[in-house]
Amino acid sequence: MIKKIEHIGIAVKSLQHSNELFKKLFGKEHYKVEAVASESVSTSFFMLGETKIELLEATNSDSAISKFIEKKGEGIHHIAYEVDDIYVEMDRLKTEGFEVLNKEPKLGADNKLIFFLHPKSTNGVLVELCQERKD
Repeated sequence: MIKKIEHIGIAVKSLQHSNELFKKLFGKEHYKVEAVASESVSTSFFMLGETKIELLEATNSDSAISKFIEKKGEGIHHIAYEVDDIYVEMDRLKTEGFEVLNKEPKLGADNKLIFFLHPKSTNGVLVELCQERKD
C-alpha cells in the first residue's frame, strides 16, 4: 500500500550550485549528500516537513539524469512514494497493468529499496516506489 509522498526528485546540472539555490529557497541546509553508483548519480537531500527534496546530478553522460537534462533541461524528474512492502507493491502494480522498469527492487539513495514505473503508464510522470531497507 502506498503510504505517502516520500520525496520529489529534481534533476540538476550541478549539486554545488543547486544546493546553494535550494538553501536560499528553503532557508536551511541540505542534510545529506550521497552517491548512488547503480543510478550514476550524486544526490543531495533537503527535508521539508515529512517530505524530502532529492537533487540528482549525473556522474556520467550515459546516466538517466544526464539524458533527462539533455532532453528536457533541469527540473522535476520523479515523484517517489513510500510503501509498506515493495515486493507486494511491485507484484500488485504489474497485475494492475503498470509498466515496471526494474525486474527486482534495487538499492537506492537514503537506505531505500526502489523501483520505477514507466511514465507512459502513469500519465507522463516517472513514479518511484521505495521502502526503507530493513537489514
